[in-house]
Amino acid sequence: MSAKSVIIIIQLVYVITALFIVFMVISENRNPIKTVSWVLLLLFVPVVGIIIYYFLGRDARKIRIISKKQYRKLQKRSFKPLIIHNKEEIRTEYAPLVKLLNNNNQSAMMQGSEISIFSYGKEKFETLIQDLRNAQHHIHFQYYIFEDDEIGEKVKSVLMQKASDGVEVRVLYDDVANWKTKNRFYNEMQDSGVEITAYLRVHFPLFTSRVNYRNHRKIVVIDGKIGYIGGMNVADRYLKDTWKDMHLRLTGKGVLALQSTFLIDWASSGKPVLSDKIYFPENPVLTNNILQIATGGPINPWRTLLQATLQILSNAKKYVYIQTPYFLPTDALLQILQSTALSGVDVRLMVPIKSDTHFVNTAARSYFSDIMRAGVKIYLYKPAFLHAKMMVVDDFITVVGSANMDFRSFEHNFEVNAYLYDKAMAVKMKRLFLEDQQNCKQITLREWRKRPYSEKIKESVMRMFSPLL
Repeated sequence: MSAKSVIIIIQLVYVITALFIVFMVISENRNPIKTVSWVLLLLFVPVVGIIIYYFLGRDARKIRIISKKQYRKLQKRSFKPLIIHNKEEIRTEYAPLVKLLNNNNQSAMMQGSEISIFSYGKEKFETLIQDLRNAQHHIHFQYYIFEDDEIGEKVKSVLMQKASDGVEVRVLYDDVANWKTKNRFYNEMQDSGVEITAYLRVHFPLFTSRVNYRNHRKIVVIDGKIGYIGGMNVADRYLKDTWKDMHLRLTGKGVLALQSTFLIDWASSGKPVLSDKIYFPENPVLTNNILQIATGGPINPWRTLLQATLQILSNAKKYVYIQTPYFLPTDALLQILQSTALSGVDVRLMVPIKSDTHFVNTAARSYFSDIMRAGVKIYLYKPAFLHAKMMVVDDFITVVGSANMDFRSFEHNFEVNAYLYDKAMAVKMKRLFLEDQQNCKQITLREWRKRPYSEKIKESVMRMFSPLL
């Protein structure tokens, strides 16, 4: 067989393979925008497009990442002792959101939590480490990133010391996000008595079915009485003044919902189911607020966190203030932001002036004109990289957690958010937003339209692939 014939055969095989994958993508009935993105990638980036799809493109709903039956059983079992009957205490206009999160995520309403806010890592980690040192019975520690740098080593030594003191210490981290961390870092903890495991550990040949679906949650529960949730990972960069974030410390009944979330992830990682009452102590009612802890993930039957966001935006009456490091809205989110602003609601979006991810930043800016035309105000935060994931609405609802305003958080990652129903907390968050706004550059539609044509082209190209970023 001649070399020419071999080349023709290879080309033919590639074309057939590419067409077959295009057919698969179309037949999965995905969001049309995402379908078009994959088809373009497959057709215009030969070979590389197929490789990327093979590793990152397959629909999680058709892949057995975790047993859905087991996951839902764990959800119901863990939340059962938490459900309280106080639906009449939530304001009528927000009852649909409470019901939505209960129906699509079994998110119980938890009353009376006391909440502290951290905007920078230094204060948060000082408080966290002190709380860890005071643990008496157990520490449940879950982070997307747990690096072996200075703060990582400091936290590790505390966890190891508490394990040697007889405290139950369980550590759960995302496998792919910590590939650069040496095994020695985790092995030392395990040797000291810390129970530790990676979430969705990736091994060949399972690599292709798991690498795209990461556990982005950040949860700490201490003795079932103190909890942490937010956007900060365990890494030195979170301690610097060049990094601004949002994290919450909870005491009271809301901690039990965080406990349940951790234990579900722990059991779904192959560890024993822990549902003993000792992990769910009787916590006091400390305030009048009500909160729900809701999770999102690729194996959930609903896009829980996206649905909640759409519900909140569609019912906003006065204002919506949003902070997010990555803004790649789904079509539904884009439409509701425009509709909310057009209806007269004061919608403000705050993002970092410079992102840590160039491609995401370029794609995100392609959406600015679309929402500014509808009246959304955009603020670029200048002093630091803004990594906070926060939304505050109408002096009553506050959302803080791990989920960004992008496709990945809403569709691919395992995320967790706290939904807080409390005027005092909302007013405090609103004040923090407005303080941050003083350190921003507001962009106008008129000046935005004057940016170089070359930037517009790059943004438009990257926008086509925003569902894949």
